[in-house]
Amino acid sequence: MIEQTLVLVKPDGVERGLIGEIIHRFELRGLKIVGLKMVQIDKNFAQRHYTDDITKRRGEKVRNLLLDFITMGPVVAMCVEGVDAVENVRKLVGETQPMKALPGTIRGDYSHVSYSHCDEKGMAVRNLVHASANKEEAQAEVSLWFAIDELHEYKTIHEKHVF
Repeated sequence: MIEQTLVLVKPDGVERGLIGEIIHRFELRGLKIVGLKMVQIDKNFAQRHYTDDITKRRGEKVRNLLLDFITMGPVVAMCVEGVDAVENVRKLVGETQPMKALPGTIRGDYSHVSYSHCDEKGMAVRNLVHASANKEEAQAEVSLWFAIDELHEYKTIHEKHVF
């Protein structure tokens, strides 16, 4: 099934100059970037991204840390499209806690911090990227981050092998 999902290169990934490397990983896998932009979001927009649902799952303190982190610098937002894109992107980015992410994943190759380290420092986990967790979240997030005219259709050579 062809799906679209949201990927964000968070401020730490932007600051570390990993934008190109991260995009490259998705393209090598045969996924297609159909929307791409760099933006500096404000706290109101961040609250629409990190909804109250995250408070229920992870607590108000974690949500506030995430809000501060995502607004500290520019982010690169991507709409990634492909067969089972949500699941494939999640595999490519690796576990949310970088310390547990396998080598070969984005987080496993470029980050190593743990929840306990970040708790001790009073900071959000610097894990480079956000990827939608499931199909429903992907739909909502793509709609939040991209207007319909910011998403583009084109053919890649990979599609010749998939369709």
